[in-house]
Amino acid sequence: MAKGMRDIKREIKSKQNTKQITKAMEMVAASRLRRAQEAAQASRPYSEKLKEVVASIAAGTKDVKHPMLETRPIKKTGYLVITSDRGLAGGYNANVLRKVTDAIRSKHKSNDDFVLFVIGKKGRDYFRRRNMPIVEEVTGLPDAPTFADIKIVASTAVQKFADGTFDELYVYYNKFVNAITQIPTEMRLLPLESVDGSAASTAAYEYEPSPEGVLEALLPKYAETLIYSALLDGKASEFGARMTAMGSATKNATKMISNLTLTYNRARQAAITQEISEIVAGANAQS
Repeated sequence: MAKGMRDIKREIKSKQNTKQITKAMEMVAASRLRRAQEAAQASRPYSEKLKEVVASIAAGTKDVKHPMLETRPIKKTGYLVITSDRGLAGGYNANVLRKVTDAIRSKHKSNDDFVLFVIGKKGRDYFRRRNMPIVEEVTGLPDAPTFADIKIVASTAVQKFADGTFDELYVYYNKFVNAITQIPTEMRLLPLESVDGSAASTAAYEYEPSPEGVLEALLPKYAETLIYSALLDGKASEFGARMTAMGSATKNATKMISNLTLTYNRARQAAITQEISEIVAGANAQS
């Protein structure tokens, strides 16, 4: 019994150490979540204004032609998938990877029919294990990523669509709702069918050298901005998911410690009772 009590006490200590770690990780994730939310909100005015200008040019220019606005027969598809570098975030990575995998399996019969652009180690490792074609990857992003951190993968994805390497581009990421809810989201990025006159401003703009020339420069920037906005949304979702997961782990550890403490106290009481019984029995034997 004494050995069993030592094992229980050792297990309680182990659970207490785990609880301290998960609690610390929960607090860190909560702090980073606040900053990530602020970054996501700060990026929206820029993307909205850029969309307004693009829509204004598209609405005011007749017969606008640009590779990023033209729908063409689908021969090959590009997928840009946003995941995290680290785990311990509940279903954050699994949910979005499952969604993109289901889409690929339903649409394509061969790996030659699609290409992947991956942000995050979890996504990169997942697709590598399945021998899926990764064209570009970005890992090791900071907690507060800048556009420069993903410029290569974003510009490469947009440029390859414009060059005709593939005929449509989808972005998969976790849309942030709150700390508890993150929605795996599929966004068709290219061609830019959503750019129309409904988002145009009533303000009058003058363009140099020409509206077409400005549109030529802005459309790739607009698409890259949407990718960056999805990344910021994904970062907020990552910290929200990690905070929730670590909070649940802390609660579970607390419950396990309580149960183990109860078991330990019962074992200790049983040991004390047995010792008393042995003393009484010994005293009776001597009398």
